[in-house]
Amino acid sequence: MVSDVLLLLTGLAMLYFGGEWLVKGGSLLATRLGVPPLVIGVTVMAIGTSAPELVVCVHAALAGENDIALGNVVGSNISNIGLILGIALVMRPIISSPSVARVHAPVMLVITGVVLLMMWGNGLGHVDGLFLLVGLALYVGYCFRECLREPEEHEVFEIEAPAGRGMGYFLLLLGAGLGLLLLGAHVLVESAVDIARVAGVSEAFIGITIVAVGTSLPELTTTVVATLRNEGDLAIGNVVGSNIFNLLLILGTTAVIEPLVMGGVHWTDLAAVFLISAILVVLLHRRGRLARGSGMLLLGSYISYMIWLTATA
Repeated sequence: MVSDVLLLLTGLAMLYFGGEWLVKGGSLLATRLGVPPLVIGVTVMAIGTSAPELVVCVHAALAGENDIALGNVVGSNISNIGLILGIALVMRPIISSPSVARVHAPVMLVITGVVLLMMWGNGLGHVDGLFLLVGLALYVGYCFRECLREPEEHEVFEIEAPAGRGMGYFLLLLGAGLGLLLLGAHVLVESAVDIARVAGVSEAFIGITIVAVGTSLPELTTTVVATLRNEGDLAIGNVVGSNIFNLLLILGTTAVIEPLVMGGVHWTDLAAVFLISAILVVLLHRRGRLARGSGMLLLGSYISYMIWLTATA
C-alpha cells in the first residue's frame, strides 16, 4: 500500500513537470517559428494545461480502466470550480469580464448538460466523440474570432525565448515533457488501480478524487498565481476554459479511441458537475464580481460532494 502511494505521488509529479515542460517547449518553439502570442495562448497553453488529463484518460481507457478515465474528467471539472476557484476567491475577490459571464460560462454549462444527456444512455461511442471534437473546433474558432476582433479584452501570452537557446533545446523540452506525461500516466493509473483494490474502494472514487485533483495541478497553479497578481479574469477564464476542454477535447478524443461506458461513475456524479457549473453561472450572471462569500459557497459545495462521495464509496 505504501509503495503504491509513493508510486501515485511519483506519477503525479511526472504529470506536473511533464505538462510544464510540454507547454514551455511548445510555446517557445511556436514563438521561434513566428506564431503570434494570441494563437499560442488559445492553442498551446490551453491544450498544454489539459495534457495531463488527456494522457491519463486515453491511457486508462486503453487499459480497460473506464472508471478512472471518466472519473478523472468528472472529478477535474468539479474540483476546478469547487476547490480551485473556491480557494482563489477565498484568497481574493475576483471581477469577471462580461464575455466570461455572458458567453464562456454559459457555453460550459450547455456543454456539460449535453454530455450528461449523451452519457445517460450507454455512454460515449466513437460518433459521440467525433461530435464533441467538432464542438471543440467550433469553440476554438469562436475564441480566435473574438480575440482578433477585441484583443484588448482577452489575455495573450507574451513569450520571450531565452538567449542562446536554439530549436534543439525547445524540441528537447517538448520530447521530455511528452515522455514524462506518458510515463507518469502509466504509473498513476496502475498505482491508482492497486490502491483502490487494497483500500476496498471503487476505481471511480479514486479517479474522481486523487487522480482528478492531481491532474488539475496546472490549473491550480495558474489560477492561484493569477489571483495573487490580481488578474481575476485570467483566473476564472482558466477554470471555465479548462472545463470546456476537458469535456470536448479529452472526452471526445478518448471516446474516439475507446468508447466510454457508465460504470462506477453514476448519474449523480454527472449531475454534481452540472449543478456546480450552474452555481458558477448564476453567481457570474448576478454579480460579475465574485467575493469571498461566493468562494466559500463553491468550496462548501465541493466539500459536501466529497463527504457524500466518501460516505457512499
